Amino acid sequence: MKRSTSTSTLIQNLPLNIPNSLPRHVAIIMDGNGRWATQRGLPRIAGHYQGAEVVKDILRCCKEWGIKILTVYAFSTENWGRPTAEVDFLMGLFERLLRVQLKEMQQEGICLRFLGELDVLPLSLQREMQRTIDITSQNQEVYFNVAINYSGRQEIVRACRHLAKLVQQGELLPDAIDETIIQQSLYTLDLPSPDLLIRTSGEMRLSNFLLWQLAYTEIYFTNTLWGDFNCEEFRKAIEDYQGRERRFGKL
Repeated sequence: MKRSTSTSTLIQNLPLNIPNSLPRHVAIIMDGNGRWATQRGLPRIAGHYQGAEVVKDILRCCKEWGIKILTVYAFSTENWGRPTAEVDFLMGLFERLLRVQLKEMQQEGICLRFLGELDVLPLSLQREMQRTIDITSQNQEVYFNVAINYSGRQEIVRACRHLAKLVQQGELLPDAIDETIIQQSLYTLDLPSPDLLIRTSGEMRLSNFLLWQLAYTEIYFTNTLWGDFNCEEFRKAIEDYQGRERRFGKL
């Protein structure tokens, strides 16, 4: 995650208007990689390469601006329905990025963790993921969560099954189940809910992402494709968030 001069300079030249009202946790649905490549007459895999570069820039912005948690939607359970060649490429890309970027993530203080049903992923990818988790576990600059083979509905079903087993085994009373206990049974565990969700490429839906956690999250949609998203676009989303009044259902 070594900074390019242009990216570093851009971050420095984009101060936020109200630093003390930054979102603590930003979630992003990174949409439009395929369209980004198609518009340029490139294969879809080129869009995924570009998307990975954008992620690195946004992580740098988070570190520079003091945003502590970033969660990105990298691969949904529905994405297995894409062409086999593209899925295989994505799995290989995830693995290569972890291997190549680990040293720089460690230097930047990035703590990496993964959300989703990970045990069905390729074994070599699982090993690289666990290695990355172990090595970066003590870092505290930015907590970076990657949702891979993730489904919001499946996450809630998984939590219900877990709690049902505890009740069946006599370890939990039904009346003791509350929002806190459910939250602790989700993939996100102790993470605070996102303050801001960004979705790129003009689509306006959640696509089965963090359905429980987004209950009171502010949502920002942009027509910009993920491959064209950058620190300036990110700043626009943050400043839009800063201009909102968060009432959480209250007056």
